[in-house]
Amino acid sequence: MTTAIELTELTKTYVSRQGSRRVARRGLSGLDLTVQAGEVFGYLGPNGAGKSTTIRLLLDLIRPTSGTIRVLGRDPRADAVDLHRRVGYLAGDFVVDGRQKAGECLAFLGNLRGGVPTARIVELADRLELDLGARIKSLSKGNRQKVGLVQAFMHDPELLILDEPTSGLDPLVQQTFLDMVAEAKSAGRTVFMSSHIMSEVEAVADRVAIIRDGRLVALDTVAGLRARSLLQVRIDFTAPVPAEEFTGLPGVTDLEVQGTTLTCNVNGSPDALVKAAARHTVTGLHADTQDLEELFHAYYTGQNPGRQVA
Repeated sequence: MTTAIELTELTKTYVSRQGSRRVARRGLSGLDLTVQAGEVFGYLGPNGAGKSTTIRLLLDLIRPTSGTIRVLGRDPRADAVDLHRRVGYLAGDFVVDGRQKAGECLAFLGNLRGGVPTARIVELADRLELDLGARIKSLSKGNRQKVGLVQAFMHDPELLILDEPTSGLDPLVQQTFLDMVAEAKSAGRTVFMSSHIMSEVEAVADRVAIIRDGRLVALDTVAGLRARSLLQVRIDFTAPVPAEEFTGLPGVTDLEVQGTTLTCNVNGSPDALVKAAARHTVTGLHADTQDLEELFHAYYTGQNPGRQVA
């Protein structure tokens, strides 16, 4: 099997009542997406973009309005029992019985899966610095999230589906989690990880999809997305230059001239800008690619000027 997840024209519409009116809200709109077996796939977007809706559809927690879903080659609705054995899932709002101790809860969940060795639970808990003897209701949000991570990883599933997995974790534990993801990939497992923070997935993701308002707006490797980023340019001259000489040059946007300094963004080749600048005496030039978080913000807000879906 080479495909872990395959979504075709997937649409989910929510209908609610406002007084006597029925109001439809689109959660997903014609989503086409394929995740290859053995890859770490980052699924990014702002809150409300459709990330959790996609995950709930994958697990048959909700049903699609239209379109098709295949997970590990199976239909999530018809083959739910088999799929749930093969999937590790962490919900964005992970909740369990607060009266139990963390170790008791994980042992119970492991037994529901047919049994998970205690040594495996202890190993993961130690790595995440989780106290198995503490009652869940006494744990902080970050420590409750650790319980969720242990239960998702402990049975070594073929596919991990993780919804905002590092919510509440401190930076050191976040790194431990990323190490666990990398190890799962090395073992041939597939990881589908949603987030609204690019830095969470940048170090481990093979590919990244960006979703906005229920639609896919970008799909590429991190390197591919970087290649689409704008060039941020600053040029210093010996004397003020007229802005009109640079306005309208191919690819040049957000142009500003303040005193003897010109700043702008360039989408594509900077050749025209460099030739225009060469008509004056240049004392300094600095160019850098757009920060990746800024690039993702541009996709989130629909302002990115480049090609979007690869």
